[in-house]
Amino acid sequence: MNIRRRAFLKGILATGGAMALGTTLLPQSVMAEWPTSAFDAETTEDALKALFENGASAEESDKVIIKAEDKAENGAVVPVEITANLPKVESITIFSEGNPIPLIGQFTFGENADAWVKTRIKMAESSNVVAIVKADGKLYKASKAIEVTSGGCAG
Repeated sequence: MNIRRRAFLKGILATGGAMALGTTLLPQSVMAEWPTSAFDAETTEDALKALFENGASAEESDKVIIKAEDKAENGAVVPVEITANLPKVESITIFSEGNPIPLIGQFTFGENADAWVKTRIKMAESSNVVAIVKADGKLYKASKAIEVTSGGCAG
């Protein structure tokens, strides 16, 4: 009985040590970057400037499509789907203008990937959801007004 317990504890300690050592030896290129200044921004414009060099010059495009209900019953879980019908899409970034931290997330795509994101976001209040698509070095933009009836970031 004692031998099994000791063997189990040794196995747990060895596994934990190997996992801790493995994460410290991973090259930084494997780990995702965290855009601290973009998440610290209080406005969509400031977050755009932190993420992209030409952040203020995103042009409206009908090729960026945001699918979401006009009215969300629960602001804590708002389904959003974004499709970009553009060539060479590099990333899709989502903002909620009414949130205390407007940046929701940024999704980066590899070559030949479908530029499509479907997720659930949290909205503090009724506001615009903005999608910024970086394709072939240029920024494209679309927005959709969503009315939040309850819940959200504030409760």
